[in-house]
Amino acid sequence: MSSLEERDVGVAVAPGSSSAGLGVGAVGAPGEAVAGVAAMQEDVGIRREGPEPDPDEPPKKRVKIPEGESGKLEERLYSVLCCTVCLDLPKASVYQCTNGHLMCAGCFIHLLADSRLKEEQATCPNCRCEISKNLCCRNLAVEKAVSELPTECTFCLKQFPRSSLERHQKEECQDRVTQCKYKRIGCPWQGPFHELPAHEGECSHPTKTGTELMGILGEMDQSHRRDMQLYNSIFSLLCYEKIGFTEVQFRPYRTDDFITRLYYETPRFTVLNQTWVLKARVNDSERNPNLSCKRTLSFQLILKSKVNSALECSFLLLKGPYDDVRIKPVIYHHSFSNDTNETDYVPLPISDSVECNKLLAAKNINLRLFIFQVQK
Repeated sequence: MSSLEERDVGVAVAPGSSSAGLGVGAVGAPGEAVAGVAAMQEDVGIRREGPEPDPDEPPKKRVKIPEGESGKLEERLYSVLCCTVCLDLPKASVYQCTNGHLMCAGCFIHLLADSRLKEEQATCPNCRCEISKNLCCRNLAVEKAVSELPTECTFCLKQFPRSSLERHQKEECQDRVTQCKYKRIGCPWQGPFHELPAHEGECSHPTKTGTELMGILGEMDQSHRRDMQLYNSIFSLLCYEKIGFTEVQFRPYRTDDFITRLYYETPRFTVLNQTWVLKARVNDSERNPNLSCKRTLSFQLILKSKVNSALECSFLLLKGPYDDVRIKPVIYHHSFSNDTNETDYVPLPISDSVECNKLLAAKNINLRLFIFQVQK
């Protein structure tokens, strides 16, 4: 029998070492009792460490982290998962360089656009390794982790996972800013959603006179008429006998000036039996467009063929079939001849600077050109 078993038996059967003798009110030598208890605790500890854990045993429950420590953990995750450029948590796609440094989609596109404007290779702001759309990839694990981090609703100040915050703010939050349903007839009220029923019950706009309503409807008709005019013009152009369209690809080039400037040009293409070229420039050839927050693109259409008589055309640019840039259609007109074979630079009707950066960050800009020849 081992010494451990001998000690166990000795404690159990030794005279004067009854269970009462081990209690607080034990009669006999208290030092021996305390020593016996310590020996038993030590032996129990040895027996617990000895056997290996049972693989079929269910996993132990995780210890709940105190609220203060949880907050510290979230702060550490914020600092680890934030974008290395803007130092904010990404709201959509997350890209990483070859060394694993994270960039949100907006900053990544902006870095690529800046490098195109400065004729430099884009680099990671942390490790200076080269970055491009081919070298960098999305980090789906970080995107998922960021979507589960808590964030505060700007209206009710409650905490929600970032993945469900947008739906909460648009549909569920009782404090979200909303407008009166009679806004279309002139009601300017804005307020929290939970006050909307009370306001609509007291709103005076449903009781307006017919004359007042006719003035409001007139303003609405003007806005609607402008939109319809554009669509009617496009439908009228589609009735022309000679219509041509093609996919065009703007490629980046540099001027030969001392301070080079970025411009774009397409290869020659044929539409309506004529040869054409498109050119584009950034911020109307501003000296340092990379220093400007607001960025725009303008383009011109150039007729390369010789014509016997004036060629009156309408044209417009739309997004290509594989691009996601948002372009509002605008119809331009020009009468081409051998003397006036170039149009003025006209704005490319993109929505904002973010869309412009998307185009500048791309290797090439792919759009679709429509040309309508006006019959005399």
